[in-house]
Amino acid sequence: MDRKWKWVLSSGALLVIFLGRMTTALEVPLDLPQPPTITHQSPKDFIIDPRENILIYCEAKGKPHPSFSWTRNGTHFDVEKDSKVLMKPSSGTLVIDISGEKAEAYEGIYQCTARNEHGTAVSNNIIIRQSRSPLWSKERKEAIMVQVGVSLVLQCRPPAGLPPPIIFWMDNNFQRLPQNTRVSQALNGDLYFSNVLLDDTRNDYICYARFPHTQTIQQKQPITVKVLDMDAINETVAAMYNYTNNLFVDSPSGERRPSFMAPLGRSSTQMALRGGVLELECIAEGLPTPEVSWYKESGDLPSSRMSFHNFQKTLKIADVMEADAGDYRCTAKNSLGSAHHTIKVNVKAAPFWISAPRNLILAPKETGILTCRVSGDPKPQIVWSVNGVPVEDSPKDMSRKVEDDTVILSDVQTGSSAVYQCNASNEFGYLLANAFVNVLAEAPRVLTPPNNVYQVITNNPAFLDCASFGSPIPTITWFKDSQTSILNKDPYVIHNNGTLEINVAQSLNSGKYTCIASNNLGTKENHVYLEVKEPTRILAQPEYMVVQRNRKAVFECKVKHDPTLIPTMNWLKDNGELPDDERFLVDTDSLTINDVTEEDEGTYTCVMNTTLDQDSASAMLTVVEEPDPPTDLELTDQRERSVQLTWIPGDEHNSPTQKFLVQYEDLLHQAGVWHNLTEEEGTKTTAHLDLSPYAYYSFRVLALNHVGYSQPSQPSRQYRTNPAAPDVNPTDVQGVGTEHNNLVISWKELTGLQSNGPGLQYKVNWRQKDVEEDWSSETVANASKYVVSGTPTFVPYEVKVQAVNEYGNGPAPEAVVGYSGEDVPMSAPESVQVLVQNGTLAEVHWEPVLTSMVRGRLQGYKVSYWRERSLHQAEAQQEEQQVLAFSGNRTDGRLPGLKPYSLYTLNIRVVNGKGEGPPSPNHNFETPEGVPGPPSFLRIKNTNMDSLTLEWGPPQDNNGRLTGYTLKYQPVNNSNELGPVEEMTFPANETTITLADLKYSTRYKFYFNAKTIKGSGPTITEEAITIMDEAMKSNQVDLATQGWFIGLMCAIALLILVLLIICFIKRNKGGKYPVKEKEDAHQDPEIQPMKDDDGTFGEYSDTEDHKPLKGSRTPSNGTVKRDDSDDSLVDYGEGGDGQFNEDGSFIGQYSGKKEKDTHEGNESSEAPSPVNAMNSFV
Repeated sequence: MDRKWKWVLSSGALLVIFLGRMTTALEVPLDLPQPPTITHQSPKDFIIDPRENILIYCEAKGKPHPSFSWTRNGTHFDVEKDSKVLMKPSSGTLVIDISGEKAEAYEGIYQCTARNEHGTAVSNNIIIRQSRSPLWSKERKEAIMVQVGVSLVLQCRPPAGLPPPIIFWMDNNFQRLPQNTRVSQALNGDLYFSNVLLDDTRNDYICYARFPHTQTIQQKQPITVKVLDMDAINETVAAMYNYTNNLFVDSPSGERRPSFMAPLGRSSTQMALRGGVLELECIAEGLPTPEVSWYKESGDLPSSRMSFHNFQKTLKIADVMEADAGDYRCTAKNSLGSAHHTIKVNVKAAPFWISAPRNLILAPKETGILTCRVSGDPKPQIVWSVNGVPVEDSPKDMSRKVEDDTVILSDVQTGSSAVYQCNASNEFGYLLANAFVNVLAEAPRVLTPPNNVYQVITNNPAFLDCASFGSPIPTITWFKDSQTSILNKDPYVIHNNGTLEINVAQSLNSGKYTCIASNNLGTKENHVYLEVKEPTRILAQPEYMVVQRNRKAVFECKVKHDPTLIPTMNWLKDNGELPDDERFLVDTDSLTINDVTEEDEGTYTCVMNTTLDQDSASAMLTVVEEPDPPTDLELTDQRERSVQLTWIPGDEHNSPTQKFLVQYEDLLHQAGVWHNLTEEEGTKTTAHLDLSPYAYYSFRVLALNHVGYSQPSQPSRQYRTNPAAPDVNPTDVQGVGTEHNNLVISWKELTGLQSNGPGLQYKVNWRQKDVEEDWSSETVANASKYVVSGTPTFVPYEVKVQAVNEYGNGPAPEAVVGYSGEDVPMSAPESVQVLVQNGTLAEVHWEPVLTSMVRGRLQGYKVSYWRERSLHQAEAQQEEQQVLAFSGNRTDGRLPGLKPYSLYTLNIRVVNGKGEGPPSPNHNFETPEGVPGPPSFLRIKNTNMDSLTLEWGPPQDNNGRLTGYTLKYQPVNNSNELGPVEEMTFPANETTITLADLKYSTRYKFYFNAKTIKGSGPTITEEAITIMDEAMKSNQVDLATQGWFIGLMCAIALLILVLLIICFIKRNKGGKYPVKEKEDAHQDPEIQPMKDDDGTFGEYSDTEDHKPLKGSRTPSNGTVKRDDSDDSLVDYGEGGDGQFNEDGSFIGQYSGKKEKDTHEGNESSEAPSPVNAMNSFV
């Protein structure tokens, strides 16, 4: 290689990459000169239907528009000389009319050539072949006879077609023959039996071949297979069959280890082409039927491209790669052993592109490189052509250098445009590519339409196009919003084709963008706009729902989207449209399904679409309801006293069954009434049922899930049990007398199911306890009690009841102790004593009554007591009798709630179940003194300025001898504060007292109680107010009602108001305001008129303008009550809220809460408001 080409190759290594990337998407505008380019052509291998015209495509573009010609089988094909062949106008496409002609006449290898003044492009070699569907050769098929258990192969051997036919096996009724692990169809169409069964006998095993191009189906002659059980055939009968030996399959018929029927041997080899489909097959025979498994010895199976077919007998690998070469082992296994077969896979490759040559647009004097990089196995051979002529046969060109897969063009000149062809081939195929070199000198042009608006969602990449053309290739520069140029760095990427990419678009990237294309022949610019939108997001996603049938389901789907985009909400069910049903209601942000049914189950997806993006969210709907009732009830394991019930569960309706409830109906004793018998877990389908004799059973089962119980199943068949002696005796046996001389024996009768047989009776037995005597008995029927008469009063008896029927007696019953009837007690308690604890409580004691005298079951003692009189009263005043009951065998009790200083009487009776006994003799006792009750009343009268009179009544309950009364009193001021307490005592015979030396117009509170020797009783209280002096009262009223006084107050208020307004204005404006000297000398400062020109007051100064008037009072809350009377007593008296009635008594409220008025001066440095100032004076 000379030095010049060495330099080109070394310095052009990067140039080829650069130019290749720069021209990746470069297209020459059709208004510029350019060589031809093939745009459409027929496939390399073209199988035609002989019933239709042949259409061979060849389309190309170029400037000027190219002309077309064809070769067939390597020689020129003169289209014009064949009347059956038509070339479409401005096209190279051939239309061959084969009507009346044989299609075979036009089979061959076709190639299209498109040429203009700038070069020539050629198409692939297009092989035209006619599809064929030949007939099956006639053959006579004799019946195949095989022994049960042997293997069998039914061969199909279809005729060779083009393309190969699709094979399947059917019967005379055009029904596909069932296939499984035992019987299956191989890849070659043969039908394999791993072992045959008697059921495989039939006379219509038919192999069909379908030819897809001609849409025809052909069938092979039916094959008859007879499967014989040779062990069951008599040797004489077997000798009658006069068949040749080849009709029998020479194969073992008993159980055996697997062996392979296809492929044969322990190993085989298979070749696959890269990019194709690899199908490996292993079919084994054996008994039991073997299972086939696969693994790759030198690596893992390609799970993403791999699939199993034909019941694991075929391994299919799609898109074969070189890594798929290796050893694949299939293993056939049954219970007796296993067999292995290894398939060695070799992967070859037809030529495939690594980098196909691309069109070059060069300016004069430029340099370019064409590369044709391919691979394959074996390695492809590369041949270069120029305008359809091999390079070595084309005219010598000093600017062109061919090096294996590379063509280097340097210092190209105008008029040297051409089309180069690269042909790479090996034994498995070829690749052909056209690439033109167009030598042009063209100023830049921008191909992207101007003012395009690009819209993109935030955080997504944005691509702004600037497709351009020029020769030399233009340089692209981008600007944003007329600012400086955009550099090729974050966040911007400028691609070689001029496209501007913003990796992660944000709102600040919105705006106007300008791209400028320039080369040495000129400059062109274009403007586009970018709008970055907010993403569409589902804020509230639908949630998984479990809904009962006929209820309502609501899926929410709340969405946020860019306000400038128009959203469209769409709901899908299982990725399809919603059912056309009025029950489905779609709202702006929800989907409601009313009256949900099972068909509504599925996955619901809300999809929010805009013109730029979408968001979706899904949730499942599960519909639950009560389970379906169990079916197919069967009774098994039938015994005398038990049976096993089995059933098939019904549909659970998406809610697992929690339990099964088994019920029974006894048609003999209670027809139509169902009883619960037992429960079983929801995972069980059987129940062991214990039964009773002498019953006609029917059973049914209910299923329970989370929703509820199912409907009952259909009843089982009737199951009858034989009679037997009773298993149980009556329960709840009791012996209780109702009269003093009888004993009533009662029990709970047995049910019909418990009777165990006909003729149910009850044997009643009784005897007196602890007495040597025999059992008495009586047998009764249809009864639940028996009365024994003539018994002693309340003595213990042993009783028992036994069930008997026609088949025997029940088990021996246990004796129960009962008592004969009671009678009223005969005697009263004795030795009654009373211990007085205090004035209100006493304890009573007695001796218990003898058991023999109680004459029944002791329930307790009843104490009756009453108050005869108070001890300070001579005459009796008997009060209502009180009764206290003490249960059990008590000998004492307490009597609460007594009145002090009283005389009481009591007696005691014993009580049994029959009634009360006679009372004990009356017993008297006295209670001691206690504290008295409150005085009956306390009145206040004759209230004066400094005195008042108290009058009271004695307590209603003295509870002893009164020793006197205690009076306490104290003053209460206006703030409800209490003064010092004064205390006085009075003898018991006094009822009134006059208190003197009291303060006038003062409220007093009085506390009063009575006393005995035991202490003071409860206190009662009263309040009163002494009246004020009459002169003071009259003066107050006269002053407040005088007209002159009211006028004076109004004048003062008006004057204060004027002063305050002046003060307020002065304070707000600050300083003194100068006025005319004349006005200063003669005007009265207190009556300064308002000036006309500026609306201000004249100069005014008062050093005491903040002082309140003497004697004024400011409310603590700073407010003025406009409705308060100016002459109220509050202003002159000492009470604020007090009120008096006609006699001067106090009728106000006393709360004990102290309130204080706060009088504070205004020390603020800020100017006071007129309202606040008024409050300080009024």
